[in-house]
Amino acid sequence: MTIPTTLECLCGQVRLRIDGAPVARANCHCQACRDFYATPVFAATAWEPAHVLVERGAEHLATYHHRTRQLERQFCRQCGETLFGTNRLGMSVIPNSLFARASGGALPEALEPAMHLFYRHRVVDMEDQLPKFLDGWDGPLHKAGF
Repeated sequence: MTIPTTLECLCGQVRLRIDGAPVARANCHCQACRDFYATPVFAATAWEPAHVLVERGAEHLATYHHRTRQLERQFCRQCGETLFGTNRLGMSVIPNSLFARASGGALPEALEPAMHLFYRHRVVDMEDQLPKFLDGWDGPLHKAGF
């Protein structure tokens, strides 16, 4: 299954054009993502900003800037769905749910998470074989029983 090149919000007012491949594919367990995206684990891909373009409906997008962190997210004013965010590194972060919906319900293999980030801050344990970094991907790994 190939990576979809277009993504839409739930109501279809906003359409994104995606180009290339993601820089990172991860499940994030940090407090900021949990709060910002309202989920216990945020499954997403990070892209160079030039590879994520608003193709239609820019006038329907609203931006929320995190009040204390270098994060923002773009969401549809009509349906409220988050289409992408910007992380502290300036990358465009797209929820995996958008790609799964555009692919008929299954996430393309090329977008499946390759790691867990900030696993020390998890609120739910994950039973998989992916590396579980306690913090960012350049830090120590989680060891079973830790």
